[in-house]
Amino acid sequence: MSKKIKNIILVTILGITTIIIVMNVVYNQSHVNVSEVSPDITLLSQDLLNDFENNELEANSKYLDKIIEVNGIISNISTNKNKGIITLSDKDAMGGVICHLSSEEHTKIMSLKKGQNIKIKGLCTGYLMDVILVKCIIIN
Repeated sequence: MSKKIKNIILVTILGITTIIIVMNVVYNQSHVNVSEVSPDITLLSQDLLNDFENNELEANSKYLDKIIEVNGIISNISTNKNKGIITLSDKDAMGGVICHLSSEEHTKIMSLKKGQNIKIKGLCTGYLMDVILVKCIIIN
């Protein structure tokens, strides 16, 4: 066997081994239970959105993968695949904070109304014209 083929086989084996190790670490990562954890940051939903709109890189370093508690006004309530989604935004805002409720919180969505002030805690996953919070629970 030529040296070139041996190197290709070695690199392939090392690549596959690395992929298996990374997948194992990601799969076995502990999952955060938002209801049992204190928030890392508490702020108004509009302030969170403004931070991302003004400087997304800085906001990512400050909020990404952190438990955020936001207080805001409900602008939209919907469900998708039996999971509640609440959007918090001001009347004049272009974007908002989209809160994907945990499955345990789905039943609480029926008592909510547009225009209502609400406090929600969730895990910040980033910004795509809106700030996205997942695994959210309703505080009040």
